[in-house]
Amino acid sequence: MLDPQLKRGILETCVLSAVSREDSYGYKIIKDLSGYIELTESTLYPILRRLEAAGNLTVYSVEHNGRLRKFYKITELGHAAIEEFLKDWPEIETMVNFIREGV
Repeated sequence: MLDPQLKRGILETCVLSAVSREDSYGYKIIKDLSGYIELTESTLYPILRRLEAAGNLTVYSVEHNGRLRKFYKITELGHAAIEEFLKDWPEIETMVNFIREGV
C-alpha cells in the first residue's frame, strides 16, 4: 500500500501540473488527469483548498451558464513546488529501483 503522505504529495503535484498548462476548474482537472490517475471530487477539492492555502494556487470565478465557476491559476510558488518535486524525483526513482531489485 502506498504511504498516504507520499500519495498526497504526488497527487498535489499532478494537480499543480494540470493547472500549470491552463487555468482550470474542478471537473476539467479530473478529466485531464483521468488518463493517468483515478481522482474523485472528494479527493480533488481538499487538495485544491490545501494548494490555495499554501499559496500554490489562486482562485477566481467566471460566470458559466448563469452560474459562477471557480477557476484555479497556478502561482510562482506552485511552479516552484513542481520544480522541487522534479528535482527530488531521481532520488525517489533510485529508492523504487532498489525496492524492485529486492522483489
